[in-house]
Amino acid sequence: MRLRLNKKAQSTLEYALLIGVIVAGLIAMQLYLKRGYQGKLRESSDQIGEQYSPSYTTGKTSITKESTTKETVQDKVTRTEFVEPEKVQQNTEEHTEQLGKENF
Repeated sequence: MRLRLNKKAQSTLEYALLIGVIVAGLIAMQLYLKRGYQGKLRESSDQIGEQYSPSYTTGKTSITKESTTKETVQDKVTRTEFVEPEKVQQNTEEHTEQLGKENF
């Protein structure tokens, strides 16, 4: 009976060691899996093209508004009417410079 109990304990110990080795292997591989994922993500973003960068992006926006109004004064009250609809024109230019690697 004692021999049977020893074999059962030995079997349990072997399973515990096997699970411990597998967990240790997965923990050790975690760093390499993260680096692989980050590398693939970086490669995909580089294929997209020029990215927005708050420190290297410059932009210029100009807005032009033009309208024609008619003002009439009657009984000390000024009334303003738009004769032509208001025209709004907006021009935006944006440029991202490739100055180096950013660390966020």
